[in-house]
Amino acid sequence: MTNTPAAPLLGPRALNRATLARQLLLERAAMSAEAALTHLVGLQAQNVKPPYLALAARLAEFDPMELSGLMDSRAAVRIVTMRSTVHTLTADDALLLRPFSQSAIDRELRMFRHGLDGVDLDRLAALARAHVEDAPRTPAAIRAELRRHWPDADPQSLGIAARARLPLLQVTPRGLWLRSGQVALTTAEHWLGRPCADDPAPDDIVLRYLGAFGPASVKDMQAWAGLTRLRDAFERLRPRLLTFRDEHGVELFDLPGAPRPDPDTPAPARFLPEYDNLLLSHADRTRVVAPAHKDRTWTGNQPHCTFLVDGFLAGVWRFEEPGSAAEDASPDGAGRVVVEPFVELTRRQRAEVAAEAERTARVLMGDHARSCDVAFGTVVQGPRP
Repeated sequence: MTNTPAAPLLGPRALNRATLARQLLLERAAMSAEAALTHLVGLQAQNVKPPYLALAARLAEFDPMELSGLMDSRAAVRIVTMRSTVHTLTADDALLLRPFSQSAIDRELRMFRHGLDGVDLDRLAALARAHVEDAPRTPAAIRAELRRHWPDADPQSLGIAARARLPLLQVTPRGLWLRSGQVALTTAEHWLGRPCADDPAPDDIVLRYLGAFGPASVKDMQAWAGLTRLRDAFERLRPRLLTFRDEHGVELFDLPGAPRPDPDTPAPARFLPEYDNLLLSHADRTRVVAPAHKDRTWTGNQPHCTFLVDGFLAGVWRFEEPGSAAEDASPDGAGRVVVEPFVELTRRQRAEVAAEAERTARVLMGDHARSCDVAFGTVVQGPRP
């Protein structure tokens, strides 16, 4: 009997460098915002600024107005997809990934079923569709309309049901750079003028996930998507994929031609927004987040912007607008980036972090970037309060 050779081992630094390369964080890419959105399979967008900051960290010549223009022309949209969270996606991917994510969205709906007793969900979907396709509606307006038909139902549950049963997206100006506005919703089909994909097969999406986040396990992709039962798709694709194992023996899949840089490849400092998919898209996040830091990017329910040093999570940061009333704001009214490292940084690392902070501030301030201060906070060991 011939023993099958063990799959090659990829240690934490090898996985880190491979993931950074896929995420365009090892070297800034010379590609358009639309091409980056496609390659990255969208960007987490719970708030307005994160997609802009995510691309600023990844693209060599990024102008926030480029992404804003994509949204204004309906080439990109904000819509609930993976993990039942809001993402900025190309129009094509919105129509593909919204139905792909349906079971994750249905799981959220089940949490609110207690507030929907006696509600006919098919009728609810039809009424909500007519309401939002007549004109984009705020979530409050959708709830108010549905309560006319089910006055005893829980208003929040009615709104969640509409979002779950319909591919609702956030229309502009919400999400536009330096404009934005309140959330107003209509259906993807109505806004984009074409239907969502009909029950898309996961195989092609598995390949795209590996291109953006690999090498990765089945559980890693399930964490990214918020789905289960993706093993069959990986098994169908196995003849086309390479396999590795991590230091715990977990099987990892990857595309044959995808970059897997030397573990000693230098990784520059990078500033990321809150909710960046780099930190959310693997079941095992130790490829980017050391175990000692895994609970340090949140305070209560508030996420923090983060930064990387040598490819790994190294602290949190915040930007204070010029003239901020913050207690420790810059005294001359300049914008300021406050950096709070998790560990002591070397002189070289501090200089690199400061330079990246200034670059990030220039994106945030645009034409107003006459000056920006960088302040380093005191290193505090252990979880944030």
